[in-house]
Amino acid sequence: MTISRHEKIFLLKQKILEVTEQLLLENNQDIVVGELAEELDIAKGTIYKYFKCKNQLYLELLILNETRLLEIAQKFKTDVQEGIRQFMLYHLMNSNRTVLLHSIEERITSQERGIKNKFEELYEVREKRIVEVKDITVEYLISRNCAISLRDYLSYVWTITHGACLLLSSTYYQKSIGERQNLINFYIKQAINV
Repeated sequence: MTISRHEKIFLLKQKILEVTEQLLLENNQDIVVGELAEELDIAKGTIYKYFKCKNQLYLELLILNETRLLEIAQKFKTDVQEGIRQFMLYHLMNSNRTVLLHSIEERITSQERGIKNKFEELYEVREKRIVEVKDITVEYLISRNCAISLRDYLSYVWTITHGACLLLSSTYYQKSIGERQNLINFYIKQAINV
């Protein structure tokens, strides 16, 4: 079975994104496109053929990450507690990725004007995820007699998650604090028990 030109392009773009994420996490800092090309065993120009700049590459990675979160929301859209648990586990089990991608998004949001359509795509996927969980989350809050708004509750879940990711990825925590899973379970319980 032969692969079409479009499938080859798609597969190469996916591979570039995969290796970009891997290098970001290994180095815990920006990538160098030359090193990325070397790791992929392709010419640097090939990367720029598919991504006009490094920030577009990062935005594509952010969109991919947000798409994974949308898939979690869709999978658990009838069980808000499990949906929240899975959302948080996705972040907490790879806290370095969460912290790094959030930092990249914050940085390029204020820098980049030339790839507005990619920002729009990112925000569209994020909005779809929120819409996916909206009704069931409101029902959950009502069932718990919780007066907090949907927006504030989702912000609360994100705040707990992001704060926990910062702690879990800190050098101090890595060296001196105990069992990760107990802490992760505690944070998840805090978010669910409103």
